[in-house]
Amino acid sequence: MKQTYQPKKKQRKAEHGFLKRMATKSGRAILSAKRAKGRHKLSA
Repeated sequence: MKQTYQPKKKQRKAEHGFLKRMATKSGRAILSAKRAKGRHKLSA
């Protein structure tokens, strides 16, 4: 049986990356919330 998580760096960046977050208003809200919380890593 294959493992369920088959990682793809390009696909992960496209879906959860910084530029994708910055592209939408709600995405920017997510980043600002993470900054307010004091996160060191904001996105994938």
